[in-house]
Amino acid sequence: MIKVFEPNITFGDKLSVLKSLFKNHISGTSPTINIFEQKIAEKFDREFAVSVSNGSTALDMSLKLIDLKPDDEVILPSFTIISCLSAVIRSGAKPVFCDVDEESWNMSLENVKQKLTKKTKAVLMVHTYGLTAEAIEISNWCIENNLILIEDAAEAHGQVVDNLKCGSFGEVSTLSFYANKHITTGEGGMILTNNKSIYDKALKMRNLDFSSRRFVHENYYWNYRLSSLQASLGISQIDNLDKVINQKILQGNYYLNLLTQYEDYFQLPLKKFKKVTNQFWVFGIVLKTLDIRDLIIKDLNERGIESRPFFWPLHLQPVIEDKYSLDEKFEISERIGKNGLYIPIGSHINRKKQKKIVTTLVESYEKRINHV
Repeated sequence: MIKVFEPNITFGDKLSVLKSLFKNHISGTSPTINIFEQKIAEKFDREFAVSVSNGSTALDMSLKLIDLKPDDEVILPSFTIISCLSAVIRSGAKPVFCDVDEESWNMSLENVKQKLTKKTKAVLMVHTYGLTAEAIEISNWCIENNLILIEDAAEAHGQVVDNLKCGSFGEVSTLSFYANKHITTGEGGMILTNNKSIYDKALKMRNLDFSSRRFVHENYYWNYRLSSLQASLGISQIDNLDKVINQKILQGNYYLNLLTQYEDYFQLPLKKFKKVTNQFWVFGIVLKTLDIRDLIIKDLNERGIESRPFFWPLHLQPVIEDKYSLDEKFEISERIGKNGLYIPIGSHINRKKQKKIVTTLVESYEKRINHV
């Protein structure tokens, strides 16, 4: 089976973890944690970084750190991971969905503007699949309108917009270090900010509200700590980031070369959008024949190729409560959510496998459209 992704673990990564083991640095409070946080803060041009157990936790904490009230509204894209919606709801605020751009599959400033009300308190800006939201435009607009910007850069490690790094926008940014991310610790996440009071509160929030008066607590906080073994892997992974990104770009561009002649079949990802180079965190395509996506995923799997469907739009999630449900349609989020999939990319595949994947994909598509 050609996996849709495999973590890129080097010998240096393994050696870094072994060093922590030999030092008995295994907990979430060892010096290794501080080293990892400092390196991430420097890499993403932030003053402060707080490591946590995963990216979803980072989102949860970030929404709670900005003190949202029950009537406050948070604008977020419908086309994104469920963690974003869950974080808004658990904060006590109200999620307000917007659609995404047809070409980049990310939220634009115009998408966000359409959802502004007197109750809007914050915008959750998410970068998706290797390209970015209109980060500078959205950031400036939030400043002009006195709105808090939270940036989810989980899929944008190393991505840059006009010399500004993703992860450096807004009051708070979040990262995920899940196994498929450009920097991985297996599981894990990070909160990034330049605000000292938010940083201090995040340190307490991730560690049971411990303070100078140990075992005396003023809040029901949880244990969201990252282990030092994970942090030691992350320290090594940071040094390999540029190499990982460059390889992904080469593979993504090769896929585009192979698939260009089939643009009647597929909407392909953009090589570049508004001067931002696609880093191809995943290689996604959208089928132009509707309602055959799941059949193609099945065909690929039967021939030894793993693939994944695109995010299912948040406003269509079965779990969503009636008070948040909408009659409104988000045409782009729904179209790509129903007809998009991504195919294997990463250090575990070569050009021979890429050709096999494309050939199999095209054969499956042609077989399925002939039966529509």
